[in-house]
This record gives sequence, structure tokens and C-alpha cells, in this order.
Amino acid sequence: MQKIWIKGGKPLQGSVEISGSKNATLPVMTAALLADSPTTLENVPHLNDIKTMAEVLRRLGAKVILEDHKLHIDPAGFNQFEAPYDLVKTMRASIYSLGVCLARLGKARVSLPGGCAIGARPIDLHLKGVEQLGAKVIIDHGYVNAEASQLKGTTIHLAGPHGPSVGATVNVLLAATAAQGTTVIESAATEPEVEDLVLFLKAMGARIVGAGTSRLVIEGGQKLKGITYSIIPDRVEAGTFMAAAAITSGDVTLTKAAASHLMDVIQIFRKIGIEVETGPGHIRVKGNTRYQPVDVRVAPYPGFPTDMQAQIMSLLAIVPGISVITETIWENRFMHVFELNRMGADIKIEGSNAVVKGVKQLTGAPVMASDLRASAALILAGLVAEGETEIQRIYHLDRGYERIEQKLSALGADIKRVN
Repeated sequence: MQKIWIKGGKPLQGSVEISGSKNATLPVMTAALLADSPTTLENVPHLNDIKTMAEVLRRLGAKVILEDHKLHIDPAGFNQFEAPYDLVKTMRASIYSLGVCLARLGKARVSLPGGCAIGARPIDLHLKGVEQLGAKVIIDHGYVNAEASQLKGTTIHLAGPHGPSVGATVNVLLAATAAQGTTVIESAATEPEVEDLVLFLKAMGARIVGAGTSRLVIEGGQKLKGITYSIIPDRVEAGTFMAAAAITSGDVTLTKAAASHLMDVIQIFRKIGIEVETGPGHIRVKGNTRYQPVDVRVAPYPGFPTDMQAQIMSLLAIVPGISVITETIWENRFMHVFELNRMGADIKIEGSNAVVKGVKQLTGAPVMASDLRASAALILAGLVAEGETEIQRIYHLDRGYERIEQKLSALGADIKRVN
């Protein structure tokens, strides 16, 4: 069992390179199976979720090789249609195999997905989407069984109770590439990761209009070819390092970062009083000691991302005054509150709101990570806390952050991974 050890109190200084986006890589990896020739993906992060998805693709019959930060995918042997429980239980994105198997093989058998325990996260919109394309879907013994002799284009509305679904948009996009006729996705997710998938599919030969918008029009039945494609930067990793610079009153430049994907986050940082400079491929964050409280409401893109909610909470925990964070996406995404309070934070949960009363100083303590982004939030708190912090259950970290402790150490943090 590994843990992260931190001795807080050191301002971060220097530059850090942002890795490729995990949440963009996973659907693009799956989409590579739609091609009739091999694909090479560049700027791929070394993460456990990427390894898990690679194994899913191998179980489906594809050949997958990861070397350095390049991923080679040969779909020639893709002839299996089952994504088994032992893989899908660890990573929700495995559900993307539903759309690609229907598109290429006409049937799919996919275990109901797992991932972080941050809420119910149903897949009803995924199933609604493929059913409207003509697939017959049956859930049996924990598996989604879907079959369609010929998918047919139609108009599909994907708005759910908490806004558009990224996963459902991805699955319908993948399936629609093979549908007969034209598919229109209304209320599609507009996240940069979805836009990156659309651009990847178009580069392979798909005919899609509306990249980056809430209305996607797909003309199905095009022959797709393998290509070489570079993955966009990880906006959540970038936001996490922005928070690390701010919470330690440091001065950090993020390279290979896309400021255009983080405009709402940057706006909140500036409201707090943090200096943020942006330019082509970089973001510079200069912290200070004169911060102001803010209210933050999580919302689908281009709003403030739910994947940054825990990190901004750690920062606001030391900002004088009262801030309110409203979580609108996942009902169980406040589990890190109890661990932050163990470190001296003053945070109260009131329904979907977290009321954060800033304290002068956090103190180091043994804490336990509940999910991926909570792990990052506890690291941020440890960077500024007085004394030593030990974070257990850090296996979540390796699902979404590449060498985070090494990157922070290079910026001057006193941090290490220990057994």
C-alpha cells in the first residue's frame, strides 16, 4: 500500500508541463477501432485508466502498444463484442465500447460501469441514444446487451437532469458513424474532450458538422481510415497545478496548456485575487496573500467543471471570509470535506452547497482519499498545511494524474510517494 507524504509551507516556483488529456484520450482510443487501418495517438498520458482502456481494446481483439507517450492501435483483429466486468468495474469510460461494438459488429455486451464513487451516474442516456438509432437493448445479470442489424440515423435529444451527458454523446457519436442516413444529436455535450473526439473522427473521414457546439450532425456510413493524431492538454491537470501555485502563494508557469479550455476557472481565480497570465500554449499563475472569498457553482462546460470542485475547495479553505460552492452534477462529491476538516478547515455541507469559512492555517494530518479529484484536493491542502500530511488510498491518483508528486517536487514542494 502506497501513500503520499507532504511537508507543507513551501511556495511553488518554476514551470511544469501539462500532460495529454485522459478524458480526451479514452474516447479517441475507442474510436480508433472504427478505422480500417492502424492509428497512432500522440501526447498520451501514462495513467492507469489508459492502461485499462488499452486492455479493453485488446479483449475486443485489437492490437494496442504504448511506447513513450505514443499509443499504436491496430483494429484489424477487432471481432469480439464483450467488455467484461473485471475491466469495466474499475473505469466508467469502458462503456464507450458499447457504441463502437454496435457500429462495427452490430452487437455489444458491456458490463455496467464502475469508477469513482461520487454518485449514481446512470447510463440511461447512453441506452436511450443507441435505442433510438435502432438497437435492441436488454440489461441482464449486470450486463448491457445490445444488438442491431442496421443502425438508422435519427434525431436524438441527450439533455439529462444535470445537463448534457459527455459519455452518452460519445457513445451516440461512435454508433452514428455507422448508421444509415443522418443522425442529429441535440443537447450534445460541448466539452473540449468531446470536440476533440469529433475532430479525430472527421480526420479519419467521418462527416460531422457542429464540433464544439450542442448540435452535432453526423452523416453515417463513411469509410474511416487510421491516422496520426495528437491529444489535447488535460484541462483538469492544468487547473490543479493552477490551484497548487495559488494555494502556496507561488509563481508557476504551465506549458502545453490550453487557456481557452479553462476560461471559467481562470475567471474564478481572478475573482479570488490571483494573477493569471495566458498566452499561446501557456498559463502563468502568481499567488499572493490577499485573497477574497467567492461563490462557485459547478455547471456543464463552459461552466466551472465538477472535476475542479474539490481543488477549488482546498484553496478557498484558507481564503478569509465565507465562500459557497454549489455542486450540481454529482450528489456524492463532497466526501473530501470531512478529510479537509480533519486538517483544520471549516466547511459545512448544506444540501448541494458547501459553505467554506476560510481559516488562517491548515494543519497536517493523516487523511484518506475518496476519489480521484479528492486525492488532488488533499495534496493541495497538504502543500500549504503546517507540519506533515499523509494521504492514504492514493491509487485513485494514478488514474488521472501522471507523476503528480514528481512534478510538484520539481516545483519545490516537499512531497514524496512512500510504501
